[in-house]
Amino acid sequence: MPAAVSQIAPLLTPEAFALLNALEPYSEQDSLAMNLRLRKDGHAPELVSALLTQSRLRAKATAKFGEFAQDMLFTQAGLEQATRLSVAALHAERYLRAGVSRVIDLGCGLGADSLAIASLGVSVTAVERDEETAACAAVNLRPFPEAEVVQADATTLDLAPFDGVWLDPARREVSSSGSARLWDPEAFSPPLSFVEGLAAQSKAVGVKFGPGMPHESIPGGCEAQWVSVDGDVTEVALWFNALARPGVRRAALVTGATGSAELTSAAGFGESPEAQSGPVEGYLHEPDGAVIRAGLVSDLAERIGAHFLDPHIAYLCSPDPVDSPFARSYRILQTMPYNVKALRAWAKAQELGSVEIKKRGTAVTPEELRRRILPGKARKGGAHATLVLTRIGDDRVVLVVEPLGRG
Repeated sequence: MPAAVSQIAPLLTPEAFALLNALEPYSEQDSLAMNLRLRKDGHAPELVSALLTQSRLRAKATAKFGEFAQDMLFTQAGLEQATRLSVAALHAERYLRAGVSRVIDLGCGLGADSLAIASLGVSVTAVERDEETAACAAVNLRPFPEAEVVQADATTLDLAPFDGVWLDPARREVSSSGSARLWDPEAFSPPLSFVEGLAAQSKAVGVKFGPGMPHESIPGGCEAQWVSVDGDVTEVALWFNALARPGVRRAALVTGATGSAELTSAAGFGESPEAQSGPVEGYLHEPDGAVIRAGLVSDLAERIGAHFLDPHIAYLCSPDPVDSPFARSYRILQTMPYNVKALRAWAKAQELGSVEIKKRGTAVTPEELRRRILPGKARKGGAHATLVLTRIGDDRVVLVVEPLGRG
């Protein structure tokens, strides 16, 4: 048996899969006892290892796949890159709205996006080069007759039969010592130039990249949408041709338990409204990471009537409170120059037991500063404070703030 499928192959029988589904929820402290019990029941060591590994991955996958995770198969690397099911559903809706009838998912990984597309009744062919990951995708997509899985190199296939293409390029380099993240879009598999070639054929093309993709790497003529889930920026998706919305060049989609909201701009990168600066007053606003990544902080400031404290740092301020899903807001209680000795004296006078430290525009390490201003054992039951470290021009300042509810 090839080493590449050693953790999945033992599970690819009806009996083994049923046994996996019958296991109690994974617990690290109970894993040894489960291992011993399964071996005592006569199961082969390689099956036991595969069962425990899969049970652990299913527990981790719940954050992305919810209850569906308990009937799926995963690899560690595949799970790390897999699209959250809620976000995959947004991708799938693009193809449905564009009237795409046949989608090919190149580099499908574990099949999250293909699952979402197939669930809308759209035909999808999921392509994955890695044998182990393709086996997982086949299991995960088995409930959907609209989906098929092909193990192949995405760059070698005839795409003529498909009017829609979705890509999630591999962005990690795997070696015997582990894996390392790649940053050059041309080093991805497949590379960005391959995506642009597909878009040039007028196909409905969508592609997912990491949220840190630099603006200068984003091709012209597409819509770039950054997505944030519960404050965590998960991706930037590029949409070409029929999948791109007219009049939208950049977008920040913010989703969470209370719903979703989107900030968009028709302007190109670097063409946002001029940043207006002003004094420290009233309320501080920390834009969502998707807004920052999309270069829409100035647009947000204009929208909510706020100003920058420093034109180069993504903190906004306003005299009155603001209720916006695009920013976390704080009431400013106090402002002081950054000085460790003075901060330590202040913390002592406030009888602090804990402190949250946020920062932008300064090299100060929050963990180190916390140790310096709260030396020794923290006071049990002591007060809590939130500090924001930032720079205004050449001055380093500390804002003592109080978090407000998020809109």
